[in-house]
Amino acid sequence: MVEQMKKKVAFLLADEFEDSEMKNPYDAMTKNGMEAVIISLQKGQTLKGKNGTIEYTSHLSAGDALAQDYEAVVIPGGKSPGHLLQNKRIIEFVTEANQQGKLIAAICHGPQVLAEAGLLRGRTLTGYPGIADEIREAGGHYEDREVIVDGNLITSRTPEDEPAFIKAIIDRLGVEAY
Repeated sequence: MVEQMKKKVAFLLADEFEDSEMKNPYDAMTKNGMEAVIISLQKGQTLKGKNGTIEYTSHLSAGDALAQDYEAVVIPGGKSPGHLLQNKRIIEFVTEANQQGKLIAAICHGPQVLAEAGLLRGRTLTGYPGIADEIREAGGHYEDREVIVDGNLITSRTPEDEPAFIKAIIDRLGVEAY
């Protein structure tokens, strides 16, 4: 009997993430038998949500993570993306994932990491309304919708959009979420 490899999903996370934007997609991936791996600035780092309802411990540092090992990358919002986008290795990881055609899903402020990596030119996406100008300045076309799928990118605006965001990720990865 051959054991099927679990699909691995990378969650890029730093302190002050939007609690539900991490918890709900993470729980949905693990409930569907996927391996969720938390990648941060340091391995073994305790990361706290900005609302204080949840915390996670990172599995890997960005320097130890290889994009080729993952089916998808999820970038929760809150203040976490602002911390991540300053890290060269996080940007390289996202760039490599994009070059390999991996699914990249970003919600709320998550698209800031994609903008820093130069991945938005000519793409249609959404995000927290307050970053619409940043998306445009990075060459992206911003639309105010609950979820937008453009090629390998899936983006959403806020915690209220999580059901559509999670469904789009699950649909793309080919498993049943609900």
